[in-house]
Amino acid sequence: MKKILLIALSAATFSGCFLSNSNVSKEDNKELATLFNNYYEDRMKLFPLEATTNGDNRYNDRLPIEFTNSYRDTLKTFYSNYLTYISKYDREALSANDQISFDIFKREMQMSIEGLSFNDNYIPFQQFWGLPLTMGQLGSGDGNQPFKTVKDYENWLARAGRFAAWSDSAIVYFRKGMETKAVLPKSLVEKMIPQMQAMVTDDPTKSLFYQPMSKFPAGFAEADKNRLTESYKSLISQQLVPSYKKLGAFLQTEYLPVARTTSGINALPNGDKYYNFLSRFWTTTTKTPDEIYNTGLREVKRIRGEMEKTKNQVGFNGDLNAFFEFMKTDKQFMPFKTPEDVLAAFRAIQSKIDPHLDSMFGRRPKTPFEVRQTEAFRAASASAEYNQGSPDGSRPGIFYVPILDATTYNTTSGFESLFLHEAIPGHHYQISLQQENEGLPKFRRFAWYGAYGEGWALYCESLGKELGLYTDPYQYMGALGDEIHRAIRLVVDVAIHTKGWTREQAIKYMMENEAISEQGATAEIERYMAIPAQALSYKIGALKIRELRDKYQQQLGDKFKLSAFHDEFLKDGVMPLEIVENKMNAWAEKKK
Repeated sequence: MKKILLIALSAATFSGCFLSNSNVSKEDNKELATLFNNYYEDRMKLFPLEATTNGDNRYNDRLPIEFTNSYRDTLKTFYSNYLTYISKYDREALSANDQISFDIFKREMQMSIEGLSFNDNYIPFQQFWGLPLTMGQLGSGDGNQPFKTVKDYENWLARAGRFAAWSDSAIVYFRKGMETKAVLPKSLVEKMIPQMQAMVTDDPTKSLFYQPMSKFPAGFAEADKNRLTESYKSLISQQLVPSYKKLGAFLQTEYLPVARTTSGINALPNGDKYYNFLSRFWTTTTKTPDEIYNTGLREVKRIRGEMEKTKNQVGFNGDLNAFFEFMKTDKQFMPFKTPEDVLAAFRAIQSKIDPHLDSMFGRRPKTPFEVRQTEAFRAASASAEYNQGSPDGSRPGIFYVPILDATTYNTTSGFESLFLHEAIPGHHYQISLQQENEGLPKFRRFAWYGAYGEGWALYCESLGKELGLYTDPYQYMGALGDEIHRAIRLVVDVAIHTKGWTREQAIKYMMENEAISEQGATAEIERYMAIPAQALSYKIGALKIRELRDKYQQQLGDKFKLSAFHDEFLKDGVMPLEIVENKMNAWAEKKK
């Protein structure tokens, strides 16, 4: 196992950063900019997969084992050193933008250090997130890992060649969890086993990892093609397939028998404290789980009232649950025959909203955008999702749509609202504009905060009528369905992890309050079991954005311009909700 070492971070490296701020103008703190740049550069060495995602290809051959105790010790030192460095500054002496960076950076270091105090590394991956799944996306040739040059192909050989060590270490750490009863729920492990088995094949040319061999760019020498082809066959047969086979066998024979029957992480050692941390981490607020739970109950009640109005508008006779069942099962809502039909319908939404976007956004991203079908190997466990493009535009932003059976793809399951959230103007606008803003320090250009990013995307769903959508009441009902889905998350996520709800109770509550199949509800609830508190970020963030919009609209009257509000909200990138509220309040004061 090759360990990626952090470069020495001596105080001397940053000696220039600790000059008196009185010697630096508030408009241009070069020393602070150097500190942020050094942090980003060091971070990319520690997290090379993150670098690849950001379009930084310098470390595409690296694959560290981030969950080991030794690597986490390195990370703790890394964050602790930078917390010391940033604390040398007098925040009040900084410019407004530097103060934002200071606040974000200091909180990031503190939260990262706190996070490392929990033994979440005893669960190296689960059915929703983890390197065994990411490897398939990277190695297929359709993901973030580039396959444009011979060097690119060799980089993947080197990176993938380290997966065997990674997977062996994952088994070691899963066993540490078994010893301390820090294990996954049984229902999640049952989903992971077929994911591992799907990557096993006797014929390397049938492997997902062989796909780049059919995509050699023009100009490759025949000798390189032949050499790389043989190397990829060897990699697949001798390293990747045995690793996936070993992981699958371990999960099946050793881990599944001791997996827990409980659903929430409060069943784990220190689980209550960990959930409180995760709720603060994901919502970027100090709201307690109980506050979030009660907000969810209120929102579910409010949105159900809107749903009743829409049901009555279409003249449906029956209660909401009967209406949900009608929308789930009636064939008029399943018009598609092929996956391409589904993709074409999403592209038609893009054409429909495009004329309205200029009135709502002064800035629009330059990064290209595409709609694609989710790869077959992960479609069964995948949700529709957005994969960010590269800042230079060489890789487009991609809206992935899982389509298991096009003939059962239902248009009332939030079809239009899903596009607004995952694609335009949701994740694609927010992430692309942030990455394209070269005026931000890199640690902010490529940062992510779920409450801001997912909050923005959910807020964008509420813009449907303003963007020429939701003219069909069933599509509006679908949008309400998506909204109540995020409100339900506040209830079930907290209830699973702090109130003793079982997986089955949460599935039942979800199905009683929205138009979702048992299969869909099961996948959602198991997602919340796998990544606790992440699902809280959407609704908490969206409620804050709408609260700010309404407040400024009332305060500014005729001076309020929606496009200016959106531009100001997006221009500085993601940040914790408390910090963005302070920033937006200052903007509104200037407008007055």
